Amino acid sequence: MFKIFKNIDRKNYKPRFGGSDIFKFIGPGLLVTVGFIDPGNWASNLAAGAEYGYALLWMVTLSTIMLILLQHNVAHLGIATGLCLSEAAAIHIKPAYSKVLLSSAMLASVSTSLAEILGGAIALDMLFDIPVKAGAILVTLFSMIMLYTNTYRMVEKWIIAFVSVIGLSFMYELSLVDIDWNSAINGWVTPSFPKGSMIIIMSVLGAVVMPHNLFLHSEVIQSRQWNREDEKVIRKQLRFEFTDTLLSMGIGWGINSAMILLAAATFFMTRTPVNELEQANQLLAPLLGTHAAVVFAVALLFSGIASTITSGMAAGSIFAGMYKEPYDIKDNHSRLGVALSLVIAFGIILLITNPFQGLIISQMILSIQLPFTIFLQVYLTSSEKVMGKYKNSTLNKTILYSLGAIVTGLNVALFVSLF
Repeated sequence: MFKIFKNIDRKNYKPRFGGSDIFKFIGPGLLVTVGFIDPGNWASNLAAGAEYGYALLWMVTLSTIMLILLQHNVAHLGIATGLCLSEAAAIHIKPAYSKVLLSSAMLASVSTSLAEILGGAIALDMLFDIPVKAGAILVTLFSMIMLYTNTYRMVEKWIIAFVSVIGLSFMYELSLVDIDWNSAINGWVTPSFPKGSMIIIMSVLGAVVMPHNLFLHSEVIQSRQWNREDEKVIRKQLRFEFTDTLLSMGIGWGINSAMILLAAATFFMTRTPVNELEQANQLLAPLLGTHAAVVFAVALLFSGIASTITSGMAAGSIFAGMYKEPYDIKDNHSRLGVALSLVIAFGIILLITNPFQGLIISQMILSIQLPFTIFLQVYLTSSEKVMGKYKNSTLNKTILYSLGAIVTGLNVALFVSLF
């Protein structure tokens, strides 16, 4: 179990669940949200708005719904069993299979860290003209220091602050432009497939669910864990967790929507295609002023750092789980897992000559691994042996497997489109 409140007698401790207690549960979902607004999503969102205006906003709505269902399900695993996804796999799956699955998840975490570090490095280049590789060193070091020297609670507070900065940055950006809100509202709820848009649609929908976030959520949700022997407490936890997930994913929906709205109101109106983050930053200055470009880069920097931190934390959880242990930054397995993900990702960045190509390769690896994580999760949460009375109902299992098949199909299509 998550070693945060190890001095609390969980068996006899019963928390109060008053109206204000819901705020005590807000936090774990926001760590997951960071993966939903990481640098890997920025380019796709900006390209969607620049090329198709408000027409593809429905992708954000659909992807958020998919994310809520999957993340709630994996958080359900953590609350009901006291195990993260990695621990549950190591305990309930045959070692020959679990080792392969969890090793592939570690590889995916390296790919995720590579994309997040690159995003932060690109932002440093935008702001201070720091070369990308030098910026990668700074992002990696800062993220490792944050993880190794802070408790989970402190990291969570930092992440909430980072997400707040990102959200406020886009609110400022949107205040500078004229949004066609009628078109935006229609775009959010009406699916459309403009000519040539399928690649962007697949990239946004296919990349929204990330393997490391499924492992991470099942771990960090246990920071709010009390007395698993009391069924009433568990059911209240499940309700409060869903509120946290719903609120956090809603914030992610808002920020991703803001990216498309900004691009639609600036680049689409001037018929300026945007395919790279650096290009978007350069084009914002003449359209909205230097301050807007700086705010854009600052938001990207906070996004890169925050997502690098959560990617490292997820890797620590996966690696510790392979040894049937919970994430604890003071434990050697957790520390080693964090280091493996961030250091290997940084090493790869030093070797690649084209950062954009590096991002593409990282997304390919995620596309290949994601189906294994989703179906592992649904298998475990549907098992009575693992979940007991809290296992998925037949309806939930059908929905989750169908959702897994859809996400898998989108990722396979994205993978194929890259060739």
